[in-house]
Amino acid sequence: MRIRAAISPDPDDLFMFRAIIEGLVDTSGLEFTVETADTDALNRMASGDGADVNAISIAHYPRVAHAYVLSRHGASVGRGYGPVVVQLAGSPERPLPGLRIAVPGTTTTAYLVLRALAGEFEPVVVPIVPYARTFEALRRGEVDAALLIHEGRLTFADEGCAARLDIGEAWGARTGLPLPLGGNVIRRGLGRDTVELVDRVVRDSIAHALAHREAAMDWLAARGVALRDRERLDRYLAMYANADTLDMGDDGVRGVQAVLDTGAALGLFPPTRAEFARA
Repeated sequence: MRIRAAISPDPDDLFMFRAIIEGLVDTSGLEFTVETADTDALNRMASGDGADVNAISIAHYPRVAHAYVLSRHGASVGRGYGPVVVQLAGSPERPLPGLRIAVPGTTTTAYLVLRALAGEFEPVVVPIVPYARTFEALRRGEVDAALLIHEGRLTFADEGCAARLDIGEAWGARTGLPLPLGGNVIRRGLGRDTVELVDRVVRDSIAHALAHREAAMDWLAARGVALRDRERLDRYLAMYANADTLDMGDDGVRGVQAVLDTGAALGLFPPTRAEFARA
């Protein structure tokens, strides 16, 4: 049976799926094809002709819950850290409400949480691929600040920027919970048995990556991922491809529901209960 998977081109997603891509784990007869797209595009994909396994922002789940169940395996979870709001170094620190803030998409978890923390602002969607585009928008004065996810949160100082707010840190202080930013969803139409089988294969692929971390990092470097510096790549994977990625845990599940409840309270989507595969 063919299984179409769609993930981001970021190091953490590629790390998770390396063993599937390279045939390093038993897929129990399933034939996976893996494609990549940026976060906002993945969310749009899931809302349309989505993949069987689709990486999405947790904040987008209510819009696709009729077609997908969530997986506990493959989430990017921040514990006291997360996406960062930055401005050009030396810029006056104006209150965030009312600013033009570059965001990776209005369906992303980062946007939802910033809305909850900072109130109303003017979102300017700037695609994160290539991630340098956001810094260019800042330097050209197209935006006053930028909400950075993925690699940009580690490299902003190199681009002449300074941090204003770590939304994962602020979220943790407010809720006492980790911040699940993105995760995998699996198509309900596959049937319960196949959903659980797919979920197990993805879990096994993540486990393989964690057990062969140095080899996986070599593979990522050979693919030319955006983070070329080995130390930064190691740090990024430690943040977003770790034990929480193998299984987000019960507090991660509560964090997912807290994100969904927050978005519903903001009027971004109807109240939704998170439903998970059982693998």
